[in-house]
Amino acid sequence: MSAVVDNHGHDHAHDSHGHHGGYGGVMRWITTTNHKDIGTLYLWFSFIMFLVGGAMAMVIRAELFSPGLQVVNPDFFNQMTTMHGLIMVFGAIMPAFVGFANWQIPMMIGAPDMAFARMNNWSFWILPFAASLLVLSFFVPGGAPGVGWTLYAPLTVQMGIGMDLTIFAVHLLGMSSIMGSINIITTILNMRAPGMTLMKMPLFVWTWLITAYLLIAVMPVLAGAVTMVLTDRHFGTNFFNAAGGGDPVMFQHIFWFFGHP
Repeated sequence: MSAVVDNHGHDHAHDSHGHHGGYGGVMRWITTTNHKDIGTLYLWFSFIMFLVGGAMAMVIRAELFSPGLQVVNPDFFNQMTTMHGLIMVFGAIMPAFVGFANWQIPMMIGAPDMAFARMNNWSFWILPFAASLLVLSFFVPGGAPGVGWTLYAPLTVQMGIGMDLTIFAVHLLGMSSIMGSINIITTILNMRAPGMTLMKMPLFVWTWLITAYLLIAVMPVLAGAVTMVLTDRHFGTNFFNAAGGGDPVMFQHIFWFFGHP
């Protein structure tokens, strides 16, 4: 009888530490490959970004409370609208849904975990660094870009160094989305429990399968668009500069190829 109890105790210890290398405390969360832990990290990150973006919304609403200038100058107001949009879209909404996906998809299809458990960890930990770059752009000369979250040229070509930080942040956010999407598609197609056919999957899993394909299709397009902005800014290209034969409207076409799906 004692042998049975001992074995059970050993197995339980192995299960609870198997996905995060036996670490405790903070290192457990930094190194975890458990889909539930990573889902929780995504949801907490999303909540924190929601508060940051919400604080920016409060500044915007305070300024718009009555006509004329109230609280902030017009440049800072434009920076607020830009960063509020980027943080809410890429920092609050998208990570929240990825957090739910990480928690629910393996359980809904009977998989033990996500297909690429360590890449799952990596795709999360890129996000805090990307968010830090966005917030950091407020503290560089010229401040954050005041161009709207859609980052329309030719304004983006004229902004200060904060624009470069934002472009880099968008690249990192795109990398995270692509890695997460690859993980979700592979998990859904290859790790369903016996008898869990595609037509028996819950609707939530189907929506994420389609969303993940869309993200893989459109995220490189956004990366290309902001890279073209970067080369216009620093390397003498004229993709969006009308004076050099470029077309500002082309940016809108490329951006909304990303934005509408």
